[in-house]
Amino acid sequence: MIFQALLQCLDVSGWLLFGFVVLLLTDVVRNRRPPSFPPGPWAVPFLGNVFNPADDKSMENLAKKYGPVFSMRTGGHRMVFIWGYKTIKEALVTQLDSFVDRPIVQLFHEYFKGGIVMSNGYHWKKQRKFANTHLRYFEGHKSLEKYIEFECNFICDAFKEEQGKPFNPQYTIINAVSNIISSVLFGRRFEYSDGTFRKFLQLDNEAIALATSEVMQLYDAFPRLLKYLPGPHQKVHANYREIKVFLRKEVEKHQEEWNQEEPRDYIDVYLGEIEKVKEDPQAVFNIETLLVCILDLVEAGTETAATTLRWALVYMLHYPDIQKKVQEEIDRVIGQARQPTLADRPNLPYTEAVIHETQRFGNILPFGFPKMASQDATLGGYVIPKGTPITTILTSVLHDKNEWETPDIFNPQHFLDSQGHFRRRDAFLPFSAGKRACLGEQLARMELFLFFATLLQRFTFAAVPGEMPNLEGVMGFTRSPEDFRVLAVPR
Repeated sequence: MIFQALLQCLDVSGWLLFGFVVLLLTDVVRNRRPPSFPPGPWAVPFLGNVFNPADDKSMENLAKKYGPVFSMRTGGHRMVFIWGYKTIKEALVTQLDSFVDRPIVQLFHEYFKGGIVMSNGYHWKKQRKFANTHLRYFEGHKSLEKYIEFECNFICDAFKEEQGKPFNPQYTIINAVSNIISSVLFGRRFEYSDGTFRKFLQLDNEAIALATSEVMQLYDAFPRLLKYLPGPHQKVHANYREIKVFLRKEVEKHQEEWNQEEPRDYIDVYLGEIEKVKEDPQAVFNIETLLVCILDLVEAGTETAATTLRWALVYMLHYPDIQKKVQEEIDRVIGQARQPTLADRPNLPYTEAVIHETQRFGNILPFGFPKMASQDATLGGYVIPKGTPITTILTSVLHDKNEWETPDIFNPQHFLDSQGHFRRRDAFLPFSAGKRACLGEQLARMELFLFFATLLQRFTFAAVPGEMPNLEGVMGFTRSPEDFRVLAVPR
């Protein structure tokens, strides 16, 4: 009776208020933090922590308050964040099989599902093994080194054509680095003047830059709601649709010219694999998967290395004394009569140290790539249930005050011993670690050494007067330098 009388008294606004209270209570009950789950900041009902700042300083403050393992909520999903070298090593190395899966990232799911980076289980193992085998084949036959040495000459010619005048090196560097993985995937390089390939690179670069805005976080929380609304997520989707068109044309051209007896590149070998594994449908070798795998490898083989090289130029502008020491070492060991090779790397410890410090201080991928608990796990005394997304904050490793003598200063001595010999550091994890470490790590290491050593052998880099680039960088999915111009003076 009382309930019926109450219902009769409610007008429209009353019903709306009643409905809101019910939804609020449902959200509170449904999203209660599970027992023994990592602590975290208070979450706004329905939205969670989507508007909490995601910069390094904010994450550090949360780690100080809640400890090295803490959590936040996006919509109805909780994510665990891991801070500091020891805890991240525990998660990715000691507990090697606990955090090996990938969560669904709604923003990218439509375009990256089924490839190498975003897949899981048997399918992921088969795709990754196939890609690794193909890359190792090229590395073992020194083809990759020759491709890089060959491309070094093209980028040096392009810089020389600037005649010591100010220019923006961004897309020349991206194109040069991308040409290495393109030679493996497509069997050819692309001229820097190729407008179609330049558009492809620009579309990809733009999508990566947009990938961490607040709207993107909202999209991951409420994809069904935002799918039809305007915003930067629509630009990301449009870019990837156009990128897929470019890649599909390349695959179709390979299909027309394919000779099973004489495979030329990754696409040709993959087409052959499709025929071989028809009896294993769980491996999912087909044209759609091939397109995603190509995109995975292009991004893995381009973005981090190209961004690191741009940071290297920025640091050489800020620290000309370091640039001079690198050049003196190269002149002493190699001279000007021949091009640097990978065989020179052990004899160029200071050059190696500068490259590694660029990766450490540049902090290209501050939040790593999202992972997911593949089984129930315990970390830092907390229980992390299977299926929980986790983020390993690599900034906290590369700037860990317990691991680096001067973590907030660009200092190549971090990688040199008292005799000036190069030394490896356990806390050097720019490519992450464990089974989900960056697929393009070995290729990137080769590229960084050969491109950097060759460029500094042939040029001295100086800032354009009044245009010294800042060291803060721009946060997208990666941390990259702001656009800058440079003077490349032939030596």
